[in-house]
Amino acid sequence: MAAHPFLLSDQAVFRLKALAAEAKSAQGGLRVAIKGGGCSGLMYVMDWTEAPKEKDKIFEKDGARVFVDARSFLLLQGSELHYEESMMSAGFKVRNPNTKSSCGCGESFSV
Repeated sequence: MAAHPFLLSDQAVFRLKALAAEAKSAQGGLRVAIKGGGCSGLMYVMDWTEAPKEKDKIFEKDGARVFVDARSFLLLQGSELHYEESMMSAGFKVRNPNTKSSCGCGESFSV
């Protein structure tokens, strides 16, 4: 079985489906991008969008959708989107095997 280029954990799928229901947006999804910034050089940017852009890669699992632009996808191949909740915070996290280092706060990284 070939490795999937971008995976969605079950927890991420559950939360994405809840966001789609709240937004009343069956075609919408979470846009995941990588931008320059943060103390380690790169950071993840995520926001809800109603539809993918023309050249986006689209990843779906059980009705949950994630959109990734081609440039960001180069650094996200082999990654998994996960959703975590704790007493201190809740949010999506990217488990990226391409990351070589990250800052102490965990918000930025380098490859």
